[in-house]
Amino acid sequence: MQITTQTQKDMNMVSENMTNFAGDFNMNKSGFNTSMPGHTSNHNMIFRQEPRTVKQANAGIGLPIDVRKEMALQLDDHQCALTIALHQYNKHHWLTEGAEAFLSLHHLLEEHRNKTVEHIDMVGERVARLGGVPTAHPVTQHELSYIKHEVEGRYTMRDFIRNDLEHELKLQEMLRKTIDRSHELKDYGTAEVLQKVLVDREDLGYHLYSILEDDTLVRGMEHLINQKGNIAGDGQVDTLNKLQ
Repeated sequence: MQITTQTQKDMNMVSENMTNFAGDFNMNKSGFNTSMPGHTSNHNMIFRQEPRTVKQANAGIGLPIDVRKEMALQLDDHQCALTIALHQYNKHHWLTEGAEAFLSLHHLLEEHRNKTVEHIDMVGERVARLGGVPTAHPVTQHELSYIKHEVEGRYTMRDFIRNDLEHELKLQEMLRKTIDRSHELKDYGTAEVLQKVLVDREDLGYHLYSILEDDTLVRGMEHLINQKGNIAGDGQVDTLNKLQ
């Protein structure tokens, strides 16, 4: 009889959530929408361009406006999703605990969030180069993102890492879609940017999956509560022993 390991249970949960993943871009959300946060203001500012639109002129990149708009909208969705991933990584970095997590995993999550900041900048810059306006309002970013932040509260480290892995797998899936589409539209600049991002996200996903593996060098607290493994022993401790 095959025993289901904790890693298999975790991956089954990730797979179940992935089956509910729509995996769509917000291609119909362009321009001002008064129901979206950050799309209305009482400030007196000089207006230049609506959100999630592209400049009519080619912005120095010789691609048709319809191509630039399609790529800019998909890239903006990626930028929003990466920002949500960053927020969740921040939370997990702050709440790391336990023998495996407090140092090593704490630093690993810091590396993940630093790499995510780098990717947000790469993708946001590409949106701007295509003549677009990247979404920056936090609430609107979450609305447009194809991944959603986990519910508030503290949970186990395995829950945290499993949720991060689910994000990474969804990011990879959506990045591949845009890479394929950018090749079809001969937008090789976008393809190059996203291929670099994809390789890094695959590395991050591999890191998270490896952490969820069952093998470990950590005994945990069992040796303190298990009678046979109690290092101090179960007898009366001699308080006069200088070595105690």
